[in-house]
Order: sequence, then structure tokens, then C-alpha cells
Amino acid sequence: MSLLTNVIEHSLDDGYAQAAARRGAVGSSRLPVSLSGRLWLSAGLLLAAVVVTLGAAQTEVSAPAAAKERQKLIDRIRTETSGADTLQKDVDGLRDTVSAEQQAALKQPGGDANALLELLAAATHVQGPGVKLVVDDAEEASQGDSGGPRQSTGFADTGRVRDRDMQRVVNGLWSAGAEAITVNGERLTALSAIRAAGDAILVDNKPLAPPYTVLAIGDGERLSKAFQDSADGRYLGVLRQDYGIRTAISVQDTVRLAAAPSLVVRYAEPVAGQADTSGDGKGSK
Repeated sequence: MSLLTNVIEHSLDDGYAQAAARRGAVGSSRLPVSLSGRLWLSAGLLLAAVVVTLGAAQTEVSAPAAAKERQKLIDRIRTETSGADTLQKDVDGLRDTVSAEQQAALKQPGGDANALLELLAAATHVQGPGVKLVVDDAEEASQGDSGGPRQSTGFADTGRVRDRDMQRVVNGLWSAGAEAITVNGERLTALSAIRAAGDAILVDNKPLAPPYTVLAIGDGERLSKAFQDSADGRYLGVLRQDYGIRTAISVQDTVRLAAAPSLVVRYAEPVAGQADTSGDGKGSK
């Protein structure tokens, strides 16, 4: 009976009661820690809200400034576009003027129209005052595919004169008022091309070797000054100053240029007995 009475009175082991007591003590000690974590979380959320609010306010303040800068950029683009359109109209007008002057010279009584056409087509030799421009590679220019004072991404660009350099030189002389040009004796025409084949410069498919001597006929003093003051003249100056490419320009009292080889100028003639179909009564030409 004593064993039955003990089981009834002590249904749970004393160890369970002790474990429950320990768990209650630990739970009471964790309560302040949990409260501290909640306080830190609240502080973090408050800080995040402040940062978001300040960012929104800053965006609202900077938005008008960005809009003003954008409008300034738009106005500048419109102004530059208008200026470019005006310059293009001037170019078109000058082209029309040059064409009209050429036509007037061809129709001038007593004028030698055929001689003028041959001159414009580089089909005849010419001589007169002009300039002599010599362009040569830099002294330290490499003969290989690397090194030298000029380097660019993707390919070696040494101190040697390139075809694009000679293109700018020739175009600059034409723009400055040259009437006829040769490069190392090769007469340039309206169909001439300056290209590159490896390291060589070709003029009308003929390879040239440095130094490159450019002769141009025109008003020597005026032609020299106009070229050196032009964008192409300044480009040549940059090549000389920064990359060591050697250049020299001089005014010449007399320059003699040979005619372009294998060039024949053909003239249209009215066909005898051909009816006038042009409507202007002048016949076909």
C-alpha cells in the first residue's frame, strides 16, 4: 500500500519539476534581452525612414536644376544645328557662284575654253607661282609594325606619314586656293585617290617614297598663309610638334607641273544634220 500511495502522491518525477523550474528561470532572464532587440529594431526602422525622407527631399530639390541643365543643352543643340544649316546654305551658295563663274569663263568671247577645260582636268602642263611643301617621316620613325611616337588602339601608328595625313594636306591646299597640285611629281585630278597599301602611300595606284614633295600653283604668299592658318595646316603642325614628323613650306616664284599621264579630254560636237531636240534652239552638245 505504501508503494501505491507514493505513486499517487508523486505522479511526476522530481527531475521533471526541477527542469521546469530551471526553464522558467531562463525565460525570465531573456525577457530584457528581447525587449532590447525590439528597441534596436525600432531605432533602425526610424533611421531608415529618415534616410528615405531626406533622399526624397534632395531629389525634389535637385529636379529643377537638372531640368534647367537639360533645357540649356537642348537650346545649345538647336543653336548649333541652326548654325550648321546656315553654313551649309553658304557652302551651297558658294558652289553655285563658282559654277556660274566657270560657265561665264567658258562662254567669254575670245577666251580659250578648251585650254581652260584642259587646265581644270589636269590634261596639260602648267607653270606659275606657288608653294612647295615637303612632308617627311619623323627621324625616330619605326620601320616595323610597332613603336614610334604615334600609337593608337588596334593598330600601330608610328612617326611615318600616313595616307590620311597626305589627304588632309592636299585637301587643305585645294581649300586654300591651289589651282593645280602634284605629289612627288604625280599630278592630281578630280579622280585622283590617295590610299595606303601596307606601309606605302599610293597616289593613283602609284607607290611613293618619303619625303613627300607637294607642289601647288597659286598666289604663293596668300596660298601659304591660308593653308597654315587652316584646320589642315594646324593638323600638320600638331604632327610636327607632337610626333616629330618633319615639314617645310616655302613660297616659289615659278612652279612647273606636268600633265596627268594617260588622260585624254574629249569634247562633244554637234552632229551634222541632227535635229534640235533640246527645246532651246542651240542644238546638242
